[in-house]
Amino acid sequence: MRPLTRVLATAAAALLAMAGTGGTPASAADAPYDVLVFSKTAGFRHDAIPAGIQLIRDLGAANSFTVTATEDAGRFTATNLAQFEAVVFLNTTGDVLNSTQQTAFENYIRAGGGYVGVHAASDTEYDWPFYGELVGAYFASHPAIQAATVRTENRAHAATAGLAPAATRTDEWYNFRSNPRSSARVLSTLDESSYSGGSMGGDHPHTWCKTYQGGRSFYTGAGHTQSSYTESGFRALILGGIRYAANRTKADCRPETGYTTLYNGSTTGWSQAGPGSFGNSNATLTSTGGPGLLWYNAKEFRSYSLKLDWMTPGNDDSGVLIGFPAGSDPNAAAAGGHEVQIGAGGTGAVSGFQPADTTARDAALNPPGEWNTYELLVEGERLQVFLNGVRVNDFTNTDPARSLTSGYLGLQNNGTASFRNVRIKELGGTTPRTGRITSSTGKCVDVAGNSSADGTKIQLWSCTSGTNQQWTVNGSTLRALGKCMGVAGGSTANGGLVQLSSCTGAAGQNWTAGANGSLVNVASGRCLDANGASTADGTQLIIWGCHGAANQRWVLP
Repeated sequence: MRPLTRVLATAAAALLAMAGTGGTPASAADAPYDVLVFSKTAGFRHDAIPAGIQLIRDLGAANSFTVTATEDAGRFTATNLAQFEAVVFLNTTGDVLNSTQQTAFENYIRAGGGYVGVHAASDTEYDWPFYGELVGAYFASHPAIQAATVRTENRAHAATAGLAPAATRTDEWYNFRSNPRSSARVLSTLDESSYSGGSMGGDHPHTWCKTYQGGRSFYTGAGHTQSSYTESGFRALILGGIRYAANRTKADCRPETGYTTLYNGSTTGWSQAGPGSFGNSNATLTSTGGPGLLWYNAKEFRSYSLKLDWMTPGNDDSGVLIGFPAGSDPNAAAAGGHEVQIGAGGTGAVSGFQPADTTARDAALNPPGEWNTYELLVEGERLQVFLNGVRVNDFTNTDPARSLTSGYLGLQNNGTASFRNVRIKELGGTTPRTGRITSSTGKCVDVAGNSSADGTKIQLWSCTSGTNQQWTVNGSTLRALGKCMGVAGGSTANGGLVQLSSCTGAAGQNWTAGANGSLVNVASGRCLDANGASTADGTQLIIWGCHGAANQRWVLP
């Protein structure tokens, strides 16, 4: 555990007080950008549209972005859309774009553009599958306008970081045709017991975010009434959504299910070791003094995914300790476990062992004063560190004096740092994981034509919900449609074609994690590679000598 320069606790208190009343402000470092607000209607027209446009203009004037408002669908051309970092669909309804305009918008998103959907944006373009997946869910029905309780599930995203864990407000509450949780990170939900007319049961998502085909998407069901646009919390919600869509703030918007809460306001099971302490307010732990450790002593963990949200007010130095033996000495914990650093220029590093991938880290990191999310994925002696959904470290422990295969976890209190929503998913040792394998450009590893025939091409393709993009990590094999990813003819040469075939246990069907997010074929020692560094749909995956470029970087489920 490293010595730290203490930061006055009042700095954190001031930040938390600000967050409790209106949300995390845009960073002063936001580079200027441009936003298109689109409010065309071909169905019901909301009288709140002018208020919404004015709100976004006001936000732009105060937060480094210009606003162009239009109801002219003819603006949806490649040339015009390229001017904007984000496009807001503000209470649009019905079919508002023709096929040519739809294609232009699809290409805009695939090129890294941002989408923000407000309220009736989910009551739009029902016959356009791309849009349905982009928004996340279509509108189904709504009861009368009334008060309801909104529960904030994710308080790390810039849109919701300043909101209370639960709040009552009045709006028109949408029921949706499907639950978006499987494809998006849910930020807030509706408590159906608090109002009449909810039809989605115990899990009613209300606001969410996601990445989609290279772009970013943010949607909220709020925003029917004119008065919504005067509420400070709603204004912070829209600002954070726009900043996320425009890539001015980072967030982990991967879907999340199956986690158990270790801390979300209650410190049951946690104990302080060493000097200093943690304040506990607004479901937020804030450290003072130290160097000490707040550790979770209720259970020892082995194979798991640990997620937590953290924020420092300045260039503070803190960390998360994992895999250490039980005890009340924080120095013994540091000596017996591993620390993933926070702040002081070392975010993402495994302290004393392996620095973070600084290129990936710096692109994913939010600045002091804004929240970040860690995932620490521990499988055997392998530790992967994800920052705001991006892998920034892939470390394998070889120190015989330490082990990641068992131990406790804790939060450092060195100076000032804040933590929220500590949660864990136990993986049960070698339990297989299933989900998408994604490239650094947001495309998915895909089995061509959804065919399970031996020899079927494995390629890059825009992400869908198809089973041909669902991969199971089972030991060192990658499996889809009941078969394994391997190399045609058992080739070990550069350019060997990656294909699907019956699982045989051959070395060519085994893959291990390499440096910088690479996947190394065991038989050849070569890396999984998108041929020619292409990002186009249909790009053949091959093996090639490992070089660390973007076309050899992958994120497993």
